[in-house]
Amino acid sequence: MRRLFMKLVLSLCLAVIAAVTLSGCTPIGVVVGGAAAAGVVVAEERSVGDAIEDAGIKLNIMNNLFEKSETLFVDVSTSVIEGRVLVTGQVQNPETRNSVATTIWEVEGVNEVLNELQISEKSGLTSATEDSWISAKLRSRLLQDIGIKHVNYSVDTVNRIVYLIGIAQNPEELERVYLHARDVDGVRKIIHHVVMKDSRKTK
Repeated sequence: MRRLFMKLVLSLCLAVIAAVTLSGCTPIGVVVGGAAAAGVVVAEERSVGDAIEDAGIKLNIMNNLFEKSETLFVDVSTSVIEGRVLVTGQVQNPETRNSVATTIWEVEGVNEVLNELQISEKSGLTSATEDSWISAKLRSRLLQDIGIKHVNYSVDTVNRIVYLIGIAQNPEELERVYLHARDVDGVRKIIHHVVMKDSRKTK
């Protein structure tokens, strides 16, 4: 129940962000939107437009999953960077795994689905807590490493497997990220879908 509540709060936050962004025609919207946009441009490799589009894609995915099944809404997580969607979590069978991917492909703006859903029974509270701790610890390490642009990475952990998606400045930066993940206690595997800054497809 708590996980459902937290996801609903996240959905609301994403909706508010989208609403503020679309209010750019008002004086307040211009100031707030402009300041936020400037911050994104400085911090991220994504353009402001891409970041806004990704937030909209994630919101639509969450909405579609909720309409399909409250269980899927709670058990499935997504990270979206430049239209690439990393899907993590746990489902009970291959059919559900494929169904989730199909649902995500139906959302406008999605250009790649990285389906990392695990087929297994839902983890208990202890396992979920450990996963959250691993993710938090890794995010903290990336934040503290001045050799890494941490805002360009998204981290999730399921059954002590760390999943990464993002945009690396170069192979050396990605290696630093990988080493940090490897050194976090409890991590048993690392799977990344990180692309190099210079290898991204331009729109």
